[in-house]
Amino acid sequence: MKNSRRKFTSAFKATVAIEALKERESLAELSNRFEVHPNMISKWKKEFLENASAAFEGKKTDEREYDADRLYAKIGQLEIENDFLKKLQENSDYEATERTC
Repeated sequence: MKNSRRKFTSAFKATVAIEALKERESLAELSNRFEVHPNMISKWKKEFLENASAAFEGKKTDEREYDADRLYAKIGQLEIENDFLKKLQENSDYEATERTC
């Protein structure tokens, strides 16, 4: 029977890399604990360190544009609702003044 290749989530890889960075356990101990080859742990640790600066960078341009588009749409919706409510209020004020006259 063929062993299928295991796939690890990025959260799992980050956890293993952080544990490796702490250096409280050797690679062999971490390997046994997480059931991963020591070379993989070293690779994930190196990759984690190379990409650590991305955690402190701002949002990507695409995400900012998406947020801006979403906010503009919300503003438009609120303006329409506000105009509608103003018209309702004007009509009710007009009807109230007609009744009193």
